Amino acid sequence: MNILISGGTGFIGQTLCPTLLAAGHSLTVLSRTPGKVEKLFGNQVAPIHTLQALSDSDHFDAVINLAGAPIFGGRWTKKRKQILRHSRIGITQGLVDFIARAERKPSAFLSGSAIGFYGDQGDTIVDETSPGHDEFGHRLCDEWEKEAEKAKLYGVRVCLLRTGLVIGKNGGFLQPMILPFKLGFGGRLGSGEQWMSWIHIDDHVAICQTLLEDSSLAGKFNLTAPNPVTNQVFVKTLAGLLNRPALLPAPAWALKLILGEMSELLIGSQRVIPKRILETGFQYKFAVIDDALKDVLKSRDKR
Repeated sequence: MNILISGGTGFIGQTLCPTLLAAGHSLTVLSRTPGKVEKLFGNQVAPIHTLQALSDSDHFDAVINLAGAPIFGGRWTKKRKQILRHSRIGITQGLVDFIARAERKPSAFLSGSAIGFYGDQGDTIVDETSPGHDEFGHRLCDEWEKEAEKAKLYGVRVCLLRTGLVIGKNGGFLQPMILPFKLGFGGRLGSGEQWMSWIHIDDHVAICQTLLEDSSLAGKFNLTAPNPVTNQVFVKTLAGLLNRPALLPAPAWALKLILGEMSELLIGSQRVIPKRILETGFQYKFAVIDDALKDVLKSRDKR
């Protein structure tokens, strides 16, 4: 396939792009920093700085949208929320506009979203049919998804990637946690009873490949492992693998004081099940948190 990818130089893209190249696909990566595309992938990938560089006659078999400013990038001020919205909704709108003017439409559009769609759900088990709790994360994801779904108007198969907390060795939410835990400064967040829905990056990439190749699959998909864990279990597992204690909890009130509304990401609870992925028969390489963390920590130690 000839594939257009936005966000190809990000955390997930840096694993997905080499995997797609190895499978024989041709890639064009949309990036604000084309030099980074060349640095990461050499001349195997064609970089473009803007969608205006594409003509109506340019054809892609599929479009994958992974763009988005880091959700953990700072307090959710009015300005920060605008950045988060534009980097997701604005870029998605641009991709749909390209699809609309393309003389030959792609067959598939895989567009990023997040389990933030569900908001704080407590202990409730949620799947792709569950409604979201009204808060900023839900509203952001809902608008993001609705923009992507406009591609269906042009006969394009749309898959929405509701991604959980991605565990990998080159970035993601785990990276800034490892040093404090190694120094013995780790601990639960808030009560520790909130659920964390995670996925190993290898499984995330493999699911993207499945959605790309299986033309029968469309709609909303939770990209999470089938076994979410509480924050307390996650912290205990990580500390145990690092042979360190985890005795320094961060109280919820302190997180709210320091992070404001963004603290929802740390103390909110989302017990997400990837029901639709499981129904496809997909086999997870890393279905339990112990195996996923062992793999990532082992990979880091080898560097």
